[in-house]
Parts: sequence; structure tokens; C-alpha cells
Amino acid sequence: MGQNLFIQNALSPPILFFFLGAIAYALKSDFEIPAPLPKLFSLYLLLAIGFKGGIELQKSGFSYPVLPTVVAAIFMSLLIPLICFVILRFKFDVFNAAAISAAYGSISAVTFITAESFLESQNIPFDGFMVAALALMESPAIIIGLLLVKFGATKDRPIKRKMKWGSILHESMLNGSVYLLLGSLLIGFLTSAVDPSDIKKMEPFTGELFYGAECFFLLDMGIVAAQRLARLNKTGAFLIIFSILMPIVNAILGSVVARLLNLDPGNALLFVVLCASASYLAVPTAMRMTVPEARPSYYISTTLGLTFPFNIIFGIPVYMSLVNTMIPQI
Repeated sequence: MGQNLFIQNALSPPILFFFLGAIAYALKSDFEIPAPLPKLFSLYLLLAIGFKGGIELQKSGFSYPVLPTVVAAIFMSLLIPLICFVILRFKFDVFNAAAISAAYGSISAVTFITAESFLESQNIPFDGFMVAALALMESPAIIIGLLLVKFGATKDRPIKRKMKWGSILHESMLNGSVYLLLGSLLIGFLTSAVDPSDIKKMEPFTGELFYGAECFFLLDMGIVAAQRLARLNKTGAFLIIFSILMPIVNAILGSVVARLLNLDPGNALLFVVLCASASYLAVPTAMRMTVPEARPSYYISTTLGLTFPFNIIFGIPVYMSLVNTMIPQI
């Protein structure tokens, strides 16, 4: 890995603000962020990347490599939880293995946003259609996780906990983050097609404020990640090792697919990051509702306390080096 890549990433404002939040928790500072603000900023970030993605999708159209990349992204969100489940079943019951697998098959929008900032800092171009892949990778992993529970633990569940597939599909496909991302993507797409002059009116909101909002959100994420990190002693060594090694394995798989798709380096990194990241919002919400037998401390503490900080601090520069190695011809 290029040492400069790691240093530049570690010293970028979003990562430094992440450290600032984590250190505040470690030093038991009374610093805190009022609860509604992180939620507001997360909604803003989703709206902004969805809107900008729609604009870029209008420019690029649906020709190659847009559709193959989106299809490959959905395929990876189906494949990764199955691989995770096979590994996790050596140590966990069906419920916990399925819930953790769903989390690692889904994605982290904040990790994706951090990867975009990394690419911008390196002056590496990327396309907005990757936002469509981001939005479409969240739901399939949830469905796979619930299918694993349904077919793997039918006899172990009381009748009252039988799944209502209408509710499951509604939650997995229309949860808040997916709804806002897809809706903003569509609005950006239509605005760019009908009246491009409206894009300039949105630019101060979706462009200039974005980097500062990302820093603020990561400040809060640093606090939350440090809190989760302190609880990792309950998860055991197996899951701690899994939460670091599995993203690397998924990144290698993602880089192979990115090479087969002949993606350029910027899009390849975003594809790899999507494969390597893990959900700590949508999947836990769905699993708490439908698989109460699984322990949230397993699938939240590891994804948020270890995998998320590992990816944004170490993973992104490592994955960039991996992309440069796997796709040398570009």
C-alpha cells in the first residue's frame, strides 16, 4: 500500500473529525451532539449523493457500464451474505449467523461517501451511477438474511414469530435510507433532463455544504463507534477477527468483479468499498423487527465498532492499492 495514500486519508478532515469524536468518548469528555442532528445530517448526505447521482446518471445514460455494474452490485449483495453465513455457522446459531451475514452483505452509505471524498482528494474521477448501485445493494442482503432464517430455523421458531413477507419486503425495499436515496436519484435525473438550470439553484445545498456536513456526521460517528468498540469484549475473538478479515475478503471478490466489468479506478474503488462495507442502520432495524433471537451486540458492535472505522481509516487506501494492482491496464 502506498504510504502516502494512508497518510493523506488518515489526515483528511472527515477522518480527523472521526478521531476527534472517538477521543472525546475515550477521555470521557462531556462533549455531546444533540440526538436529532446526526439524523438530520445523515438524511442530508443521502439526499445530496442521491441528487448528484441522478444528475450524473442522466449524463451517462444507461449504456455500458451502468447496467452491468448495477446488476453485478445486486449479485454481490446476494452472494456475500451466503459466504458469510457458511463461515459464521461454525460458531453461531442460525439466527445470529443470518443477522450478521445480512449486515455484511449490505452496505454503509457513510463509508461510500468517505470513499468519494478520498477519490476527490486524489483527483481520481468516478461516475454518479454508482449511487444507484449503493441504493440497490441494501435490500437484497436483508432478504437473503431472512430467507436463511426461514429455511434454516423453521422448527426452532414459535408460530407467532413466523415471518410476514409483505412487511419484510416493505421494510427491506422501502426503508428510509433506500427510499430517500432512490427518490433523490430520480429527482436529480428528472431535473437534469427537464430543466438543468435548476441544478445550479441546488448546488449551494448539495455541493458546497456537503464536505462540512460529512465532517460533522463523522464527528458523531466517532463517538458512536468508540461506544460500540468498548462493548466488543462481549462478541468474542472469532467475531472480532471476522469483522476485520471479511471486509478484506469481500474487497478482493469485489475487485475481481470490477476487473471483469472493466471499471475505471474510481468506479472500481467505489464498487469494492460497497462490497467491503457493512450496514449498521437498515439491517439492524430489519433484524430487530424480524429476528429478535439474534443479539444486536453481535451485528451492531462489530459493524460499527470495528468494520466501519477499519474501512474508513485503513480499508479505503488498502482497497485503492488493491484496485491499482488488479486493474493495472487502466
